[in-house]
Amino acid sequence: MPLDAAVADQRRPNDVGRSHVDPWSLKLCGARVALDAHSAVAADVEIARGRIQRIVPWGTSAGRISLSDRQDTEISLAGYLLLPGLINAHDHLEFGLFPKLGCGPYQNAEQWAKDIYHPDSSPIREHLQIPKPIRLWWGGIRNLLCGATAVCHHNEFKPEVFDDGFPVRVVSRYAWSHSFQFGGDVASVFPRNDLGTPYIIHLGEGTDAASAAEVFELDRRGLLDTRTVIVHGVAFDDAGHDLLLRRGAALIWCPGSNLFTLGSTLSPDRIRRNPRIALGSDSSLTAGDLLDQVRTAHELGTPAEQIFNLVTTQAADVLKLQNGEGTLLAGSTADIIAVPDGGLSPAATLIQLTADQIELVLLAGIPHLVSKGIVSRLPSLVNETLERIVVDDSERYISPPVARLLQEAEKWLGGTIRLSGKHVRQ
Repeated sequence: MPLDAAVADQRRPNDVGRSHVDPWSLKLCGARVALDAHSAVAADVEIARGRIQRIVPWGTSAGRISLSDRQDTEISLAGYLLLPGLINAHDHLEFGLFPKLGCGPYQNAEQWAKDIYHPDSSPIREHLQIPKPIRLWWGGIRNLLCGATAVCHHNEFKPEVFDDGFPVRVVSRYAWSHSFQFGGDVASVFPRNDLGTPYIIHLGEGTDAASAAEVFELDRRGLLDTRTVIVHGVAFDDAGHDLLLRRGAALIWCPGSNLFTLGSTLSPDRIRRNPRIALGSDSSLTAGDLLDQVRTAHELGTPAEQIFNLVTTQAADVLKLQNGEGTLLAGSTADIIAVPDGGLSPAATLIQLTADQIELVLLAGIPHLVSKGIVSRLPSLVNETLERIVVDDSERYISPPVARLLQEAEKWLGGTIRLSGKHVRQ
């Protein structure tokens, strides 16, 4: 049986909109809950049917929530800060196991692709022999481990892989072209009659004049408006960025990837001027995970509060997500991460965050990742559905079938498996 089919038999669906009835009713107690980039409040969080039902601050007139008439599972999270699950606006999930490739800087992405793509040579040959569903699952784990609960995959959506039990929510409503160079007839896939569907394309991924001109060509073809989401845009000059603002188009920033391939990226001023910008990790071929991009963005001078929005509310706007992703509010999907609370603001916590500090990830209220310290607080039903994974020296328990995924990867890569450059084992 293919891995994706086998997993569908074992794992619960993770999509809030499904008819599946979530058996989980959770109450998260004792933590501080992020309200926005600046503030958090000590509160209890009630979760049912995949959504946040109530957030009750301590000491309010509502009092502590009584469980006498409920069947909630109560989890004590004293000493933790709850953040909304992060949104990774751009990834190529099938490349999670690949190493970084290339010896830039290059003038544009086409030069990089021609330099690194040798499918008959190592290491690409061995990695491509791994069945794509396996590689996609590893890409999902890469996001889960860094607290990204929603990700936009810049390739064809694979419902047979992504719909049941996948470790993160993969955005399903989008149209896409790879780029002018590799995208075929880009106009044929533009969602002309659907204002709610984003159209995503790599553009301006270079430092040369041809890359800078691409935004004007897209506009000439009538493909630049509020639905358009441009990935990278590094080459655009002032006129190009002004055109983006006039058309209301969005931009996805992948700073670490840009620096690795091009030696350049967007300036903090560019990020500040456009309210429709999100942060993306890009693939392991050129960058680390989403938290690596968070830290790079901050090192480049982007304020912590703005970075927080780039991976939460602004990302949800850019991708036109509609279930409250990126927020912790009553009615929102219960995509939540718990991290040690150092008393800082949510934004200040985020920019210092590392993957080994992600200790709990809920996707639609269901635990998909827990740390060794938290796993004992969860009922045996959950413990039986989670498998141990060790990433470098960090031990976690996650929902994907780790043993089987490792076995499949080791068939082609041998005994040392690396995910975004980190050693993974059981």
